[in-house]
Amino acid sequence: MDVKKLTPIVNKPNGWALMPLVVFLCLYLVISLIVNDFYKVPITVAFLVASVYAVAATKGLSLNDRILQYSQGAANKNIMLMIWVFILAGAFAHSAKAMGAIDATVNLTLMLLPDNLLLAGIFIASCFISLSIGTSVGTIVALVPVATGIASKTGVDMAFMTALVVGGAFFGDNLSFISDTTIAATRTQGCLMKDKFRVNSMIAIPAALLVCIYYIIYGMHIETVNEVQQIEWGKVLPYLIVLGTAVIGVNVVLVLLLGLISTGVIGMIYGQFDLFSWFGAMGSGITGMGELIVITLMAGGMLELIRFNGGIDYVLHCLTLRVKSKRAAELGIAALVSFANVCTANNTIAIITVGPLASNIAEQFRIDKRKSASLLDIFSCVVQGLIPYGAQMLFAAELAGLSPINIMEYLYYPMVLGGVALLSILFRYPRRYS
Repeated sequence: MDVKKLTPIVNKPNGWALMPLVVFLCLYLVISLIVNDFYKVPITVAFLVASVYAVAATKGLSLNDRILQYSQGAANKNIMLMIWVFILAGAFAHSAKAMGAIDATVNLTLMLLPDNLLLAGIFIASCFISLSIGTSVGTIVALVPVATGIASKTGVDMAFMTALVVGGAFFGDNLSFISDTTIAATRTQGCLMKDKFRVNSMIAIPAALLVCIYYIIYGMHIETVNEVQQIEWGKVLPYLIVLGTAVIGVNVVLVLLLGLISTGVIGMIYGQFDLFSWFGAMGSGITGMGELIVITLMAGGMLELIRFNGGIDYVLHCLTLRVKSKRAAELGIAALVSFANVCTANNTIAIITVGPLASNIAEQFRIDKRKSASLLDIFSCVVQGLIPYGAQMLFAAELAGLSPINIMEYLYYPMVLGGVALLSILFRYPRRYS
């Protein structure tokens, strides 16, 4: 059967194109805040209503073509890659839990770290892993189950501990040489990765240190509720395999596949399950990702219609209209990529979308391209780390069994990073690149 191709249509910038996003935010956030219950409106229903509105409001296409345009957004290659990762991650997480890998890793962590350094230790581990592997999603897959296990044994709030991992995951997503955001930012701005890293690190590292100091102080009162049990070292291997292969740069899909196979082999060696119960654990993990996959597909379709109808172009036009100074130009770049990220829910795509325009602004106002690349990467990661419908937040919430809104209030690192980055613009820091 031939697949129908749409005739390209160029829509002018249009503020009304952003209404599906407004519908979603009002239905999910505003109503939840009013009734003080973030489970009253399922996020899937909020996306469904916003998606129906987006399809209905699209002009210039027949109904079939509107649905096809929506479907093309849902089937975007980046979204499909995320879905394959979600499937493998769900299978790995559930299989690892069934064979005792999470409990063993939690006990090992509790043994190695003093009680008062648990929070800082988990945050630093999340920063290091994400910096090494260049992906926040991979870091969240590896550490959220362990962090939530530690939370249950220490009495720390589950949402707080999950947010701690998510924050550290964005440290590396922002700084890593192999991160998609780093590659996109440096390529669109025409600068070297090492130069962008120098500027970026002068902003990100102070933010991370401030948050780490807070975790050390806050963690001084923590005591383990239960005595640490004997560690079964073999059961820790799946996580060591996942972390080790990720750190050396193996593709995240292969990383999760190796981890999944190791849970089966080791689980059967320890007699935790047989072949069919392993298959059952994998199946439960995959189906448990169903809601996340549906949300990702609907978000991709809705945001594609926003782009198609001129919503993103409208934002770009409005934010660049009144730029008249270097400081305002840097704030404009930050605002551009931030709003693009709100509309696309993908920090890499947001950078690619506004990168060429940011490069033109940087040339016009003589902004160092290393600084503009750094601003693009930082603010895209800040926004991606805070929106409740971003893949990382949805994934962390799914693994922890929480609502994304419950996690948001504890996302200290993205908040502090955004604040430090704004101060760097206002006070022309670092001087050498400003």
